Amino acid sequence: MIEPDYAPGIPFRVTDYANTYKKRFQDNATTMQPATGPVPEIRAQVFPQGINKEIFDEAIQELKTLVDGDVVLVNEELDDGWYLHRPLTHDAFPLGAQDEFVNSAICSPGSVEQVQAVVRWANKWLIPIYPISMGRNLGYGGAAARLPGSVIVDLGKRMKKVLELDEKSAFCLLEPGVSYYMLFDEIKKSGKDLWVDVPDLGGGSVIGNALDRGVGYTPYGDHFGMHCGMEIILPNGELIRTGMGAMPDANTSHGSANTWQLFQYGFGPYPDGLFSQSNYGIVTKMGFWLMPNPKGHQTFQITFEKEDDLYEIVETIRPLRIRNIIPNVPHLRHIMQEASVYGDRKSFWDGDGPIPHDMIDEIVVPKMWMGNFRWILYLCVYGPEVIRKAHIDVIREEFYKIPGAKLTFPDDTPANSYLRSRVNIYAGVPDLRELDWVMWLPNGSHTAFSPISPTTGEDAVKQYEMTKRIHRKYGFDYFPTFCVGWREMHHIVMVIYDRKSEDSKRRATAMMKELISEGAKLGMGEYRTHIAFQDQVMKTYSYNDGALLKFHDQIKDTLDPNGIMAPGRNGIWGSRWRGTGLERT
Repeated sequence: MIEPDYAPGIPFRVTDYANTYKKRFQDNATTMQPATGPVPEIRAQVFPQGINKEIFDEAIQELKTLVDGDVVLVNEELDDGWYLHRPLTHDAFPLGAQDEFVNSAICSPGSVEQVQAVVRWANKWLIPIYPISMGRNLGYGGAAARLPGSVIVDLGKRMKKVLELDEKSAFCLLEPGVSYYMLFDEIKKSGKDLWVDVPDLGGGSVIGNALDRGVGYTPYGDHFGMHCGMEIILPNGELIRTGMGAMPDANTSHGSANTWQLFQYGFGPYPDGLFSQSNYGIVTKMGFWLMPNPKGHQTFQITFEKEDDLYEIVETIRPLRIRNIIPNVPHLRHIMQEASVYGDRKSFWDGDGPIPHDMIDEIVVPKMWMGNFRWILYLCVYGPEVIRKAHIDVIREEFYKIPGAKLTFPDDTPANSYLRSRVNIYAGVPDLRELDWVMWLPNGSHTAFSPISPTTGEDAVKQYEMTKRIHRKYGFDYFPTFCVGWREMHHIVMVIYDRKSEDSKRRATAMMKELISEGAKLGMGEYRTHIAFQDQVMKTYSYNDGALLKFHDQIKDTLDPNGIMAPGRNGIWGSRWRGTGLERT
């Protein structure tokens, strides 16, 4: 079993802060509630389909010789752990049985050469491997492989160097184990005047988040869009570099052209996107553009009084965002999502089922410091004071056309206000405050419904009404957040359920399936999903009889004929596994 350890990606300076969250997670835990049917026993060890114990044991002995003995078998009782402890054995937020997605072993290579050796080992023994960076992608499957019994290749434990940090051209070159906390600390230690764009939680891998197309909230919030140059190990063990990295240069520390992190495209076809959300290779190095210190920033919020204001809010955001008057990724949250960071469900409502929306005024509003509101928009502007003031003046003027809109700065809020934590996030400072809302329910766990739509009031209302209706049907509180990129809008809906309740998990699973199906009918495609729903989501991208998935499978079979590299990830199985009963559509 993996021993709990703050070290992977988390600086010891935040240990005390993190321990307060750990205690709250422990206090929030209960015992397993009775299931409607028999509870499956946890299996001692799971092997990949077609691999017996004798073959597996022999293969593992060889694997140990390739990674300095750093191999751990998953053959004890499973422990869900919590966010910072990196549970690498299974999906720590299971929607089904705890061992539904369980791994067989974890190996931790310490170099590119060792990763190549692991890949060649997998081909020799035909044992599937599943590479992870930090494995903190909780809510989407965490460190669990899509194919049960796969061997996890943990790149986060030993491959965690910041290889280059350039202030003049504002970029970095990283290994997969570098978390947002680590990169932030390395920048501070170096004295370089640079920022890192962070997501809501800072414990994840910078590379891992970008490869799954995660987002942040500064002007550099498109994490994959801000990458420049990759080093990848293909399923046959061969090493390639993309972009300018394919041009050798003996005069640089990494042996590639000194423009590797400056020009994304290089010469010829641009392959980088093929290694994002795919199972075509293992990324062992990746460059990123960093944000120069803008010499000033101002975070603020605007609240809106009515549920029906959603249409006008989004219509106001779009032109301001496209014109870059709103320079960061704005964050529009409903009062229910906001309530979840100020207390658990019991502190607001002791009735059965979700909080009725027609009772929000009497149940939720009195316990919030903002007064009467239904929507809250978080924003930040950057640059010298004269530029910040000009942007704020235009933003205020436009949003104040909506009756009841109110702009508030952090200094005018209580010490525990969520706005104060957004000041950190919008300035590239990692935080853990976003863990609060997971504790809305006992044994709080989450997954997410995350469709993409145009940034229009009509689409926002359409999504809101459909998603709220289906949440009500399955008995869950609805927590909507709209994050607006350059032209599109992510509708991030956190589905919070009790992972110790069989009924809660069953309802959450059924609701997710219906949300995906109904969303697709409205042209709303998910950009990211839990491993249990990846086949279903991929099937919604069905134009021309599923031509895109056929294309993905052709690439898979060409690069990975043995099907050893993360089979099933995002619905891409390859010929070895396709049609064997593993798909969930």
